Amino acid sequence: MNVLAPVSTIMTSQLITVNPKDTLKRVKEIFDKNQIHHLPVVRYKKIVGIVSKGDFLHFLHGFSHDEADEKLSENRLNTWKVEQIMTGGLAKVDSKEPIRTALEIFKLNHFHAIPVIDEGELAGIVTTYDIIRTLADEPIHLEDYKTANV
Repeated sequence: MNVLAPVSTIMTSQLITVNPKDTLKRVKEIFDKNQIHHLPVVRYKKIVGIVSKGDFLHFLHGFSHDEADEKLSENRLNTWKVEQIMTGGLAKVDSKEPIRTALEIFKLNHFHAIPVIDEGELAGIVTTYDIIRTLADEPIHLEDYKTANV
């Protein structure tokens, strides 16, 4: 991977987003339907937070799981709002920033997703999965492997 290449070369730009006032029922539906782990929270095209699948599952498991509580849990999903569990105060990168910048943010902050912002608006998201996928998809050059094992 060329760590000097722009973040735009590895980021995900087709995003599903939610509004801070959306219910957690909507979040559950999105996570159940899509294979994503981070859900940007946007108000008027501006990123205001993120809900990770881990944050959401932590919310769900914070309540009892017995059958008598099932209706109450459904009620909570309908009444709790995204803004009540989202993470704010996010690190952000510009799509033209080098991948190395995202790597440093991941390393220093133990984040797993960084919103990509261009001209003040959400343009994409770069995740640790994007980094792993990019590395895994790189072609293997046997001469590099032989040299590394000498």
